[in-house]
Amino acid sequence: MSNRTFRITVRGVFDGLSTDQRAELLARAAEHDVLRAAFTPEGHLSYDLAARSAFTFRFLDSGEEEEDILEASERAEEAAKAWLTERGYGYKNLRSQAEDLSQAPLGKRQRRAAAQRNL
Repeated sequence: MSNRTFRITVRGVFDGLSTDQRAELLARAAEHDVLRAAFTPEGHLSYDLAARSAFTFRFLDSGEEEEDILEASERAEEAAKAWLTERGYGYKNLRSQAEDLSQAPLGKRQRRAAAQRNL
């Protein structure tokens, strides 16, 4: 069986942050900037509290079968909840979206490279 790579995005909204929590998040905003966002196994958090209270976690996971994407999504949501809960950050409207990269369409460069390999 082939190994499938999954990208899972978990989105939500901070809820009921105290003044101290908000100040802490704002102080660390540079390391959570959307321009530095990446899909990682441990998850990467990005937000822009100055603009809005929404956040996004990006996770990278894998599995052997198509159905493994459901478990990967559950793990990602649980990891996001754990990170927020450990720090005492309230949240709401948590939802996830997952993509199986083996099912993603090839881009122009990838199609060209595949064609070159087949020559």
